[in-house]
Amino acid sequence: MTYVSFLETPIGFLRILSNGDGITEIKFMDFDGPEDPDVHTESAKTQLREYFEGLRASFQLELLPQGTGFEQKVWKQLLEIPQGSTTSYGAIAKKIGDEKASQAVGKANGKNPIAIVIPCHRVVGADNKLTGYAGGAERKEWLLKHEGALLL
Repeated sequence: MTYVSFLETPIGFLRILSNGDGITEIKFMDFDGPEDPDVHTESAKTQLREYFEGLRASFQLELLPQGTGFEQKVWKQLLEIPQGSTTSYGAIAKKIGDEKASQAVGKANGKNPIAIVIPCHRVVGADNKLTGYAGGAERKEWLLKHEGALLL
């Protein structure tokens, strides 16, 4: 069974999915839809609302992203990036033990199914330039500014 909640944010709608045991996806959408929530999607909705209001810097959610072993390692490293900070693909590659895996880290980052909570938006290019973001470059820039990591 898949449960769903939607949250309207300053940068678009978020669709929050749960399998009944935890959050499996948080994705930006251009629209909302019918909801069939559970305790996990509603908790995520509340915590994300607090994040957007500037009242929350971290999340306490049961996360169950589906991906390969390598992707899971990358996503685990993303969870270590503190709010207000950024890191590079190369730095993550080093942390997982393969300095030459920057491109693979980038691909895994792009496949992150749980936006914001697993903070793939905090990964920038080695030159500190904003790089691709599945939610769109404007959203990435907004999120980094919101967190105080990008002072433009």
